[in-house]
Amino acid sequence: MVAAYRFFDNENVTFDKILDPHIRRTQQRLAERPVALLVQDTTEIDLTRRELEVEGAGTLDGGSRSGFFLHLIQAYTPEGVPLGTVWSSIRNRTEGVCGATTMTRAERQELPIELKESVRWLEGMRRARAVAQMCPSTQVVCIGDSESDIYEVMSEERGEVPVHWVVRTCQDRAQKAEDPSGRPRTRMPLLHERAMSTEVLYTVELNIRARHSELPVDANKSRRQNRQARTATAEVRATTVTLRPPPRPDRVLPPITVNAILVREIDPPEGEIAVEWLLLTTLPIGTLEEIRTVVQYYCVRWQIEVFFRTLKSGCRIEKRRFEHVDRVLACLGICLIVAWRTLFVCRMGRACPEADCETMFEPSEWKAVWSAMKGEVPPEEPPRLREMVHLIARLGGYVGGNSSEPGAQTIWIGLQRMYDLAWAWDTFGPGSK
Repeated sequence: MVAAYRFFDNENVTFDKILDPHIRRTQQRLAERPVALLVQDTTEIDLTRRELEVEGAGTLDGGSRSGFFLHLIQAYTPEGVPLGTVWSSIRNRTEGVCGATTMTRAERQELPIELKESVRWLEGMRRARAVAQMCPSTQVVCIGDSESDIYEVMSEERGEVPVHWVVRTCQDRAQKAEDPSGRPRTRMPLLHERAMSTEVLYTVELNIRARHSELPVDANKSRRQNRQARTATAEVRATTVTLRPPPRPDRVLPPITVNAILVREIDPPEGEIAVEWLLLTTLPIGTLEEIRTVVQYYCVRWQIEVFFRTLKSGCRIEKRRFEHVDRVLACLGICLIVAWRTLFVCRMGRACPEADCETMFEPSEWKAVWSAMKGEVPPEEPPRLREMVHLIARLGGYVGGNSSEPGAQTIWIGLQRMYDLAWAWDTFGPGSK
């Protein structure tokens, strides 16, 4: 423990230096894929301490809580297998409450996006564009939830090798109003009305996860309301629209033509608000298969929420007892890699169950676990990956049953025990010197 604290207190140990090699390897992994989904999102790292404040930590919500914001781009395959971190940004309000929070809505609209915290979404889109140029044989798709519904993000140049994007809207945007002759029309329907006016193309079943906010929920924001877990039947519509750019004080934004897909729950349970996604995208929607692909891509966005939960509940980054935020950040860099590794093992055990386990584990790791869990000499040939993942999960408390697969928590605990067993195997086992 003393050595760990000394390590994180070393001025040469920084968040960026720890994470950079992982980011480079992530780029290599996604360059080998035909399609890579770059999901960006923000989470709070709450460092509030009653007994001792963390030095250097800013405010989260006006002063009652302290910490910082972590904005990430995580890469995934279309099947949801995590490939790693692509880009990260730390937002630390060290000067107190962010000035924008004390402004009126009209005053905030007068600010250029570069002076707003929401610029992180634009920076993320630019990073995704850079990745697309570096990996020309990979179709790169940047995905964001409703917070990324920012016109500057969607109108950003896509690059010589075009980066694609999928954004869930939170604003009912206006369409560009003109008829085929070029004369302005008196009225054009807003985006949602336009999408609802199109025919239903097909229905789909969605597994809706429960949501219980720990903070007060604005009753006027239906997309943030608490909800129960359920299987929902949703109807899907699609159309192409040209959006009218909003006015900006410092620039003139161009109109953009995008594809819109409306996924709307049919007959939600009594007392529940219907789940509705209005997705804007640059991906094609000419066929039903292409529309299903866009919806499936957006469903992968949930994996970053699982990642954040693993970071906080598994790696317990918010519970670390550091006295300075710089040490928290250095620890966060390691925890990001640990959280990815945990979810990677979890997903690969399902996606490639028949693969050789040595594609992911050292001989000392699987042999030590095999001996400990089965009480017998390890076989000459390495076992299959799925079997090995299940043995590791059992070290973490996984009991199986009902054909269920192990989750991130049992894998995370099991991996820690696996490393201890492998250390003992290398030190005292058959191959030790």
